[in-house]
Amino acid sequence: MTGVLPVALGKATKVMPQVVHSIKEYVCVMELHGKVEEGELKKAAMEFVGEIYQRPPVRSNVKRRVRKRTVHELEVLEVKDRFVLMRVSCDAGTYMRKLCHDIGLLLGVGAHMRELRRTRSGPFTEDMSITMQRLSEAVYMWKNEGKEEELFNLIYPAEALSCGLPIIVAKDTAVSALVHGAPLGAGGIVAHTKDLKQGGAAAVLTARGELVGIAMILRTDMEKALSEKKPVAKMKEIVLERSLYPKTW
Repeated sequence: MTGVLPVALGKATKVMPQVVHSIKEYVCVMELHGKVEEGELKKAAMEFVGEIYQRPPVRSNVKRRVRKRTVHELEVLEVKDRFVLMRVSCDAGTYMRKLCHDIGLLLGVGAHMRELRRTRSGPFTEDMSITMQRLSEAVYMWKNEGKEEELFNLIYPAEALSCGLPIIVAKDTAVSALVHGAPLGAGGIVAHTKDLKQGGAAAVLTARGELVGIAMILRTDMEKALSEKKPVAKMKEIVLERSLYPKTW
C-alpha cells in the first residue's frame, strides 16, 4: 500500500489514536475474475455502502472475528476490461482486500485487490503529504548546514491532529490546572462547538488556538454543571507544555 501515512513527533504522539481511529479514504484497483456488465458492477458495489460485516483475512495481525464497519462512500471511477478503479471512504479497520473479495462473491465471478493507495487519514489528505526524498533533503540541510527552516516548514503543528473533533476553548486562567491534570469545569470554558457528546472526545484549545490536549466529555449541560460546580470534561492526553501558562491555583 502507498499513500498517506501520518507520523507524529514528541508529545503529539499522544493524540495519534484520534487519527488512527478516524475515517480513511482509499483508491484501489480491483480485478474481477470474470466478465461483468458495468451497470451490474456499480449496482453490486452500492450494496456495500453503509454498515457491513467483515471477517479479517487469513493474513492479518488481528483475531479473525466478525466485526462491523461503515463504508461511507464507494465510487466506481473507471472500468477497463476486468480492472475496476474505486474510491472508498470508510471506518478505520475496514479491510479493502476483503471488500474487493466480497464484491466479487456478490457478482458471482470472484475478485481480488490488485493495488491500494490511501488518499486520506482523518484530517490529512494526499496533497498535504511530502515525499521521503524531500524530508531527507530537509534533514540533511538541518544537520549539515544548520538550516532548519525547510524542515520546520514540513512539520504541521499538533493542532492539525485535532481537526474533525468537537472543540472546547478554555480560559487562560484554567489552562495551567488542565495541563497538571485537573478536570475542566463549565466556568473555565470560553466557548465550545455544538457537537459535544457525553463520553466522547473533544480537543481542548487555548484562546490563542494552542492544543492543550484531548479530553473526555463528562456532561454537556453546561448551565447545570456550572450551578452544581461539577466538571464537564476530564483530560485524557495532554500536549501543551506546563511552563507556558502560569499557575493560578
